[in-house]
Amino acid sequence: MNAPYLLIVDDDPLNRRVLEAMLAGEGYRTVSVGSGRESLAAVGAEPPVVILLDLMMPEMDGFEVVRRLRADTATRTIPIVAVTAIDDAGSRARLAAAGVVDVLAKPVERWALSACLARLLEKR
Repeated sequence: MNAPYLLIVDDDPLNRRVLEAMLAGEGYRTVSVGSGRESLAAVGAEPPVVILLDLMMPEMDGFEVVRRLRADTATRTIPIVAVTAIDDAGSRARLAAAGVVDVLAKPVERWALSACLARLLEKR
């Protein structure tokens, strides 16, 4: 069986490295990009099974990435998990309405990431 492919999107290289390190030993194949535009290109090249998406990025924020992915029939069903320091009820409601399946608070805890991915991959 092929390793599940996850796309990590965050403008902070340290945050990307931390997520990559957490996932490295768990049998996932990851690709990391640093912007919303790069994420759309990466999804077009190879659709991941899950996208881990930062919300606060310059140029194109995570909300816009979600909007674009959900508007495209080829990408609308890819599970998107917001990985963010934003933790207010309004933002969570906006994310849920946009089609984000889960929210992980930064700094991400390994157990929370593992549990989230296990739930999502079990549904596949």
